[in-house]
Amino acid sequence: MDIKAVFFDLDGTLFTSTRGVATSTRKAIQELRQKDIFVGIATGRGPAFVMPLLEDLDLDFAVSYNGQYIFTPKEVIFQNPLEQKSLKNLINYATENHSDISLGTAHGVNGSGLLKFGETRLASFLSGVLPSGTSGVARNSFKHIIRRVLPQNSNLADNEEEVIYQAMMVATRNETARLQEAFPELLVTRSNPYSVDLISKSGGKLPGIQRLGEHYGFTLDQVMCFGDSENDLTMISGVGYGIAMGNAVPEVKNIATYITDTNNQDGIAKALAYYGLIHYSVEKDFVSKDQNFNKVKDFHRLMDGKTQEIPKAFSPTEASFRADFKVEEIVEFLYASADGNQEKFTELVNNLHQAVDKAANKVTLKEHNEDSLTGQVDAMIDLLYFTYGSLVLSGIDPYEIFNAVHRANMGKIFPDGRPHFDPITHKVLKPEDWEEKFAPEGKIKKELERQKRVAAKKYENK
Repeated sequence: MDIKAVFFDLDGTLFTSTRGVATSTRKAIQELRQKDIFVGIATGRGPAFVMPLLEDLDLDFAVSYNGQYIFTPKEVIFQNPLEQKSLKNLINYATENHSDISLGTAHGVNGSGLLKFGETRLASFLSGVLPSGTSGVARNSFKHIIRRVLPQNSNLADNEEEVIYQAMMVATRNETARLQEAFPELLVTRSNPYSVDLISKSGGKLPGIQRLGEHYGFTLDQVMCFGDSENDLTMISGVGYGIAMGNAVPEVKNIATYITDTNNQDGIAKALAYYGLIHYSVEKDFVSKDQNFNKVKDFHRLMDGKTQEIPKAFSPTEASFRADFKVEEIVEFLYASADGNQEKFTELVNNLHQAVDKAANKVTLKEHNEDSLTGQVDAMIDLLYFTYGSLVLSGIDPYEIFNAVHRANMGKIFPDGRPHFDPITHKVLKPEDWEEKFAPEGKIKKELERQKRVAAKKYENK
């Protein structure tokens, strides 16, 4: 798995229903940054709203106004204003149809008090109070009540000095097609049932992400995106890993690579952990003090979809599979030790057969008072201890090498976003590009050469 950048939509995704950012999400972002993975926002909101988030969460960049304004905390990378002719036509349309409209600038949103109200915590609360099945009459009454307190700006057409990147208009789903027909030069998209965003036809979150990729050196298939609404559809379907929140609309869920939990139930952290990008433990999961164990646990969570949280013994069949995996590595160890000498390798394998027979006789004659689980764990820990002992006797520091192997194993995810298994051996299969992108042998060799150079210099100075 080769993820270089992760993007989050805001409302319904990065934000919980109370417009906060979950603690698990904050921790997840920190872990992603520590792994040198770019983290950004892709939203219909404007830069004035988004900039404090970039600073608060230490994010790299933002695709704002649905791709019309792209920036980092230090620079503007791309901007694509709406044409004046389209703006005037939009304002006239809104006036004639008595529709609330707001215009998005680099410094904020001007216009409808109703649409501005929609950005507040109170609006989020009231939206939750009104269920999705509430009648249009009730919703229109709600809209008119708010208008009395927050009247629409009637002077929008008079201000031609500010550059406008996006227009937002109150409109039901049924009005979407009519708006698109009235403004063919624009793209009509929405992030909620009550209003639409209107941007240039060439805009959108996906083109915005692609522009950042060209700027920072990553491709769309190296991107993971999280979203929940209609304006996330192209983004979710166009990147390598499109993640739908559990609260996403059905259209987003239907095209997603993976559906996670809701924005209120740690959905972001759970999905990132599912793909092995971060550590995340639910309340019933345990976390070991052994970080290498936790990494392997992440691997099994990714491959198996779950982990074993209550100690249990392997069945004979399961034990046989695990032993097969280990024997294969032992044979590879012997083959490497023979250093290309086939006759020597055959001799070593024959010795291994004899050692297995000898061990079987020894174990059979030995008195065993422990239960199955205790006996299995005793043997597994001895194997682990022997493995560390072999590394000690070789003078090898395993830390970076283990990480290289872990990254390689986590890369065994296919383009469909899921692991594939051999139907007979149950071994995890490798995608076609795995050797090129993830095979660890080159990294292991490079790290070993580094360790030898460091050791040589130490002894030169003695």
